[in-house]
Amino acid sequence: MFDAGMDRRTVARSAAVMAASLLLGGTARATARGDVTMRLPAPTGPYRIGVTTLYLVDRDRRDPWDPTIPVRELMVTVLYPARTVRGCPRAPQMTERAAESFAGLVPFRVHPELPKAGVDWAATMTHAHVGAPAQPVRRPVVLYSPGGGDARTVGTGVAEELASRGHVVVTVDHPGDASEVEFPVTTAYRDKPLLSTVFRGTPRTDPEFFRAVIGTRVADIRFVLGQLAVLAAGGNPDAARRPLPEHLDRALDLRRVGVYGHSAGGTTAAQALYEDRRIAAAVDLEGYLDHPPEVPGRAGELFPVARYGVDRPLLLVHTDGFSDRRGLESSWSALLARPGGRVRRRRLDDTGHAVFTDYAAMAPQLQAAGLMTAEERVGLVGALDPAESVPAVRGLVCAFFARHLPVRADGADPADGRR
Repeated sequence: MFDAGMDRRTVARSAAVMAASLLLGGTARATARGDVTMRLPAPTGPYRIGVTTLYLVDRDRRDPWDPTIPVRELMVTVLYPARTVRGCPRAPQMTERAAESFAGLVPFRVHPELPKAGVDWAATMTHAHVGAPAQPVRRPVVLYSPGGGDARTVGTGVAEELASRGHVVVTVDHPGDASEVEFPVTTAYRDKPLLSTVFRGTPRTDPEFFRAVIGTRVADIRFVLGQLAVLAAGGNPDAARRPLPEHLDRALDLRRVGVYGHSAGGTTAAQALYEDRRIAAAVDLEGYLDHPPEVPGRAGELFPVARYGVDRPLLLVHTDGFSDRRGLESSWSALLARPGGRVRRRRLDDTGHAVFTDYAAMAPQLQAAGLMTAEERVGLVGALDPAESVPAVRGLVCAFFARHLPVRADGADPADGRR
């Protein structure tokens, strides 16, 4: 039925979105005003997912990007197998405030392939339920560090898949680095609830800046691990003292911890594995393992993980569409040449650098809606159909952690979590 308030362009876009809905069993749709809503592919594991956020404050570190902030503030999301989701609403991928900031910044400074308008970013829903009680079963814990300039929210799909298969997943924002980070409170030293990225282009162009980025991220991951220990011991590490979901403290097994990350987050995951014996396994999704060269044309300094190797499992995953394959190869080859290591590598063909994020599913929807060209889509995530690329990325990450951080038989019926 034609709405007189909708113009021909809206109708045409709606038709394109309907075609896009064939992808992954139903994806993008258009709102009444014509803005497109992205849809995330559903997780495939047997458990329904609960979700909460934690506001963490490290009082032993200053913020490295803003000298007026005397502490290091972090936001993390915790996804976990839920005992029940009855009465618990699904969480949006982004809050209204975060989505507004994202729309006004990310297509211009972080991912220029994304449309400058025409998308209702706040309308995308996850498959996780806010505040649902956790299953009181100790489960492996996996942390996620996003790519440089990205927020933790664009790694929702893989995180949900891991949680649906029985892991507790903690996605970490790195404020000042992430495109936007929204805090639940303001403070005497921070009068705004949201911080935007300080990035201006890629940090690989500045060796000292890149060193600070990765050093800060690794310290963030190690601090979060400490705060999870507080949680597992029955405490509440949330600096705003917000209530926690029931049984969340009983869901974490910190004897089985992994880290995965994309791009700068992949660098972070690998180096954190090297530095912190609490971490048992890690996945680097196309992250450099060296610093940018001080002099163009020369090799950059290797991170210790590449210089000395690691004695715990590390998976390196790359794409054939990455623009700096040669630069990546030099540091990865150095690590793989170390004797006695437990490092493996895999490649995804017909894909691009952002295929490891939610853009793998979103970019084809945007293309189908006429908001992204085929060239832009290929440049962002590659040409591989999301019906193949999304399961491929999920499969690599989940199979790795299933092998090295297995979900033990616990006697619980997975179907109980679906009530």
